[in-house]
Amino acid sequence: MAAAQASAFIRALAQANPEPKPELEYRDAFTLLVAVVLSAQTTDVAVNKATATLFEAAPDAAAMARLGPEGIAPHIRRIGLWQAKAKNVAALAEQLLARHGGEVPREREALEALPGVGRKTANVVLNVAFGENAMAVDTHIFRLGNRTGLAPGDTPRAVEDALVKRCPPELLRDAHHWLILHGRYVCKARRPECWHCVAREFCNYPDKVAGPTSG
Repeated sequence: MAAAQASAFIRALAQANPEPKPELEYRDAFTLLVAVVLSAQTTDVAVNKATATLFEAAPDAAAMARLGPEGIAPHIRRIGLWQAKAKNVAALAEQLLARHGGEVPREREALEALPGVGRKTANVVLNVAFGENAMAVDTHIFRLGNRTGLAPGDTPRAVEDALVKRCPPELLRDAHHWLILHGRYVCKARRPECWHCVAREFCNYPDKVAGPTSG
């Protein structure tokens, strides 16, 4: 996909949703970080149900560390991989207290050193909590980047780098939200709903679905 075409694709998404918002519910950088860690292989809806009570019991790193894995577990048992996530969140909180005064660091290296935090989670926190032009690539964006030709790549990092390069600089701040929402609700994994895609004319996917009853 040519640079101008990629720009037009992203601008079409931007025009349709001028003020995109993350679907995870959070209060501050700490609760955002925890919510994103919990969201791995789990829907945002399920995470929001879990964090509704978890964040009441532990709104900050100190309270979360006091809960420990055993105290965190009852709140998140309904989400995937809850046992490992309970351990990671408790360890994450302890590390924030020990190394960062209980605050979420703004540096990528420090974020990725936290338990349960990889590049994607760090990018979400840097983008949403701290306003940086970071591009978090999840399964939806990875699929969309390859399917549409917007940012082909064999790895999430390759897709991320291609998106950062091709996205209009003034739209990069919100591009992650537009793309993840588009991948989640329109450019779906099993059957893309091309018939109501606002960027359809700029998409290189050769097998576009014409309507809800086609295929």
